[in-house]
Amino acid sequence: MTLPPFRYIAPVRLDDALDVLSEYGSEARVMAGGTDILVAMRERGLRLGCLVDLKHIPGLAEIRVGPSGSLEIGALVPVRDVERSLIVRDGWGILASAAGMLASVQVRNKATLGGNICNASPAADLAPPLLVLEARATAFGREGERSIPIGELFAGPGRTTLNGDILTGFSIPPMPAGARATYVKHGPRNAMDIAIAGVAVLALPDASGRQWAEVRIALGAVAPTPIRARAAEGALLGVPIGPDSIARAAELAAQAASPIGDVRGSAGYRRAMVAALTRRALEEVSA
Repeated sequence: MTLPPFRYIAPVRLDDALDVLSEYGSEARVMAGGTDILVAMRERGLRLGCLVDLKHIPGLAEIRVGPSGSLEIGALVPVRDVERSLIVRDGWGILASAAGMLASVQVRNKATLGGNICNASPAADLAPPLLVLEARATAFGREGERSIPIGELFAGPGRTTLNGDILTGFSIPPMPAGARATYVKHGPRNAMDIAIAGVAVLALPDASGRQWAEVRIALGAVAPTPIRARAAEGALLGVPIGPDSIARAAELAAQAASPIGDVRGSAGYRRAMVAALTRRALEEVSA
C-alpha cells in the first residue's frame, strides 16, 4: 500500500517546527525515526496534511554526561545508539539493556528514544527503565523549555501531556551508588514482538546488605500507561531481603496492574506474568 499524499517539511529550528505544527494543527505530526508513524500511514489508514521531520534540527541526537553527572540524551538518539553507548552502558546499564530488547537491529537503527516514548504505547520497552531511573523529559514550546517527570508524560494509550510542545531530550540522574537495576519482559517471541508484560526494578541495599534502603518497580504493558508499583516498593523497605518479602512484593505488583485481555494474553495471564517477572527481577538485583 502506498502512502497517501501529504506535505513533508524538514525544519532546521525548533521555532520553525512549532510554526508548522501551529499552522496545520491536528493534521500535522512530528517524525523522528519514522518506524511508527510511517507504518501507521501506510498500513493503518492514518491521514495527515503535513509530516514534520525533526532530524535536521541540531542538538537532538547527542549523548553526554552533564555537569551534575546526569545522563543528557537527545530525543532523536537512535535506540541502537542507546544500546551501544559506553556512557549509557557504564552508568545506566538498564537503559542500554532494554534498548537491546526493542524489535530488531534494523528497527533500532532507525527508531529513536524520543519516538518510542512519544508513541506512548503502554508496552514501550524503554518506559519502565526510565521510570525507575526517575528520568525527566525536556520539552520545547511557545513558553520556552520545560522539564517533565517521565511518569507525568503519559496521558493514556497513544497520548502524552506534551500539548503541542516538542520533546527534545531526557535528563537522567546518576544511579545511586551501590544500586542494581534490571528490566525483564515477556513476549511470544524473543525478538520482534512487543511485551505482554514488562518489569523494571532498581534496588539499593542498606549498609548491612540485609535490607533494601530504596526500591523502585515499574510495570509496562499492563495498564493504560507505564506505571510505578508503589505499594510493592513500600513493602520491601524495612524488612529482610529474602523469598518471603520478594513474594509479597510480587503479589502487590500484580495487584497494581490493570491489564486488558487481547489475542496475546488474558488480563489474568498478564497479572500472573507481572508477579513472575517482578519476582525474577528482584531475585536478580538481590543476588
